[in-house]
Amino acid sequence: MKLSEAWLREWVNPAIDLDELVAKVTMAGLEVDAVEPVAGDFSHVVVGEIVSIEQHPDADKLRVCQVRGAPEGKRQVVCGAPNARVGIKVPFALVGAKLPGGLEIKQAKLRGVESSGMLCGQDELHAGDDKSGLWELPLDAPVGQDLRDFLKLGDHVIEIDLTPNRSDCLSIAGIAREVAVLTDSSLSIPDINSSPPAHDEKIDVILDAGEACPRYVGRVINNVDVSKTTPLWMQEKLRRCGVRPIDPVVDVTNYVLLELGQPMHAFDKAKLNGNICVRFAQSHEKLLLLNDQEVELNDNTLVIADEAGPVAMAGIMGGAQSAVSGDTKDIFLEAAFFSPVAIAGKARSYGLHTDSSHRFERGVDYNLPQKAIERASELLLEIVGGDLGPVSEVVIPEALPSIKKVTLKKSRLNSILGFEFDASLIESILTRLGLNLISSNDSEWVFDVPSYRFDIAIDADLIEEIARIYGYDRLPTNISKSAIDLSVQSENKLVKTSLVRHLTSRGFNEVIVYSFIDPDWHQLFYGDEPAVVLKNPISRELGTMRRSIVPGLVHTLKTNLNRQNDRIRIFETGLTFSPSANAGYLQQKSIAALIYGPQCSQNWCETKSEIDFYDLKGEVEALFELTGNAAQFKFVKPSRPPAFLHPGQTAEIKLADENLGYLGALHPLLVKKLSLTKIPFVFEMQLDKLLRATKAPLYTPISKFPSVTRDLAILIDREIEFAEVEQVVRDASGQNLKSVAVFDQYMGQGIPDSKKSVAFNLTFQDNSRTLNDDEILEAMNAIISRLEQQFEAKLR
Repeated sequence: MKLSEAWLREWVNPAIDLDELVAKVTMAGLEVDAVEPVAGDFSHVVVGEIVSIEQHPDADKLRVCQVRGAPEGKRQVVCGAPNARVGIKVPFALVGAKLPGGLEIKQAKLRGVESSGMLCGQDELHAGDDKSGLWELPLDAPVGQDLRDFLKLGDHVIEIDLTPNRSDCLSIAGIAREVAVLTDSSLSIPDINSSPPAHDEKIDVILDAGEACPRYVGRVINNVDVSKTTPLWMQEKLRRCGVRPIDPVVDVTNYVLLELGQPMHAFDKAKLNGNICVRFAQSHEKLLLLNDQEVELNDNTLVIADEAGPVAMAGIMGGAQSAVSGDTKDIFLEAAFFSPVAIAGKARSYGLHTDSSHRFERGVDYNLPQKAIERASELLLEIVGGDLGPVSEVVIPEALPSIKKVTLKKSRLNSILGFEFDASLIESILTRLGLNLISSNDSEWVFDVPSYRFDIAIDADLIEEIARIYGYDRLPTNISKSAIDLSVQSENKLVKTSLVRHLTSRGFNEVIVYSFIDPDWHQLFYGDEPAVVLKNPISRELGTMRRSIVPGLVHTLKTNLNRQNDRIRIFETGLTFSPSANAGYLQQKSIAALIYGPQCSQNWCETKSEIDFYDLKGEVEALFELTGNAAQFKFVKPSRPPAFLHPGQTAEIKLADENLGYLGALHPLLVKKLSLTKIPFVFEMQLDKLLRATKAPLYTPISKFPSVTRDLAILIDREIEFAEVEQVVRDASGQNLKSVAVFDQYMGQGIPDSKKSVAFNLTFQDNSRTLNDDEILEAMNAIISRLEQQFEAKLR
């Protein structure tokens, strides 16, 4: 919302400077984004009048003008503006003038002709965006007067960033009301006089949309002269509020919009067919808007229609076919109340955003239309003349918003704000804001909420009003005191922050992505498997709840690769959502990670080798060590790996006999579709199950006695997993076996096609004595015997 300081001070003029005014408004919750002068810094620019023009002798596009306005009399100025002509009054920069940007005007010769000054356009004075030529001033502008004084260019534009709930401040009247309360100043409301009608003509209005439009006010004004020029004072007020002057009728409706906050529209009465009906559009109806955009209307769009069809999108934009033009003689002026629910989102659905829709979708005072009609009628009579008809108002009383009553208890107010307010101060603040005190006693007040305050509904809203008007900076600051109950942290449960710290310490970066993914990505990762689809997504690209964290990690990988970051180690903890026959969907917490690219960052002492399956497996095993219960976790061949993983490079992670998650390489087809040059490796596990698998750490003494190692190489079937072999070895070896480590696997020449050779190292150690050869031999024989029985293994 942009507004002119000078216009605001016509309504309320506190004895404070601009800086203090801005500070007070901002501290009251109406944040001021910017304050800018209405014109650039210039001097010695006066009102000049062109009294004669001759063609420049040596330049087709230049003309030699004689200009009145300088103290010394007429001055000769060479000018190239296309609209320069005898009789117009324009800004005249005298010799010695300084213009915005540091330009100084000097006596000069242009193509051999003396020029004593410069005739200026709006943009050259930084006083507007018009670059079409000279800035034409009113014909009654006093020649020779300083332009800054004549146009009151010492004004400033204040830009306020209003929150959506403060629609009451989308006008000069609304901001002035706030400033009056904040500075304890009087409010000077312009007199709005009801003009008597000069004829009885009116247009009948039918309200056929119920609560969407329960009030509509209109007036016929005949014999207007739209060829008149909008007064400069109005043009300047509009310009300083960011609105471009168009013609007197449109300018008046825009002026009332900015002054009072009521959007209005004027129709060319001759282009209307019969009566007016406010209704919802019928499917496939079309309307050509004022911006020359033709739209096909939806059946939930509110329209103003005549007997031939829609003539305006209600609360958004008028139609081009019924617009006021240079030939207009009679107009139909309208102002209405449209429910915010009926207007919200409609403009955006057509790719539009207008000053009217911005206000109506936030809420406009439902008692304002008649006042706005009278104000606009008064201004139109003054500018374009005309004969007023009677004001016709159609209302559905039961569909209008009801007056809200809010009770404020003194105990709650004091509890929330931290100290006891004087009752008279509370009543003063709220009544000056426009609330009506219905009743009060020692413990509470009851207020009626004014029709322009859509944001006040409960006692907390009144407390907020009191706090911001009193001043947040004046509220007392108290140090809170409360007993702190330090909860016992169980060592039998791992916490998520421990996992996060562990992964970051190993070079991973934590990422946070949306819980929604693109339906196309769901199809890419899961094929035709069902998904949890959002009914009202933020956008189509975020229309599906993720079944896994992995798609989000892969998307993050792609983003990093596009920015030349080719070594990626990322993880996320978050929720995943899977369809469920019983509950609609199953929501669970997960932890997932992705690695991609070289094992190490480029350096002088490391060869550049790529990560593989076992790099990620090592990271997962390191996580398991945090639980103090790593032996419970197993990696097994999956019976049905996730569709997006490589079936030959995927392992299922089990906790005892329960499925915990998976790890593996992304499927080659998916890698190709994503245009990845290397294979990413991922893991994902159920977070709650992982955290619950913890057991308290136990101290194990370090043996003082030497360990004994033995190597064992066996032939077994290719389908047998080493995890099964390891379990048999540990069961058969007794309590002195400390570790089992594979150091070779061979399949090929000299070995049957159905077999593989596995060699592993066994380490034995006792904490109380040195083991002898007989004990080691006994353990080895037991291991070999059990392997032969279990797997028909043969020694190599």
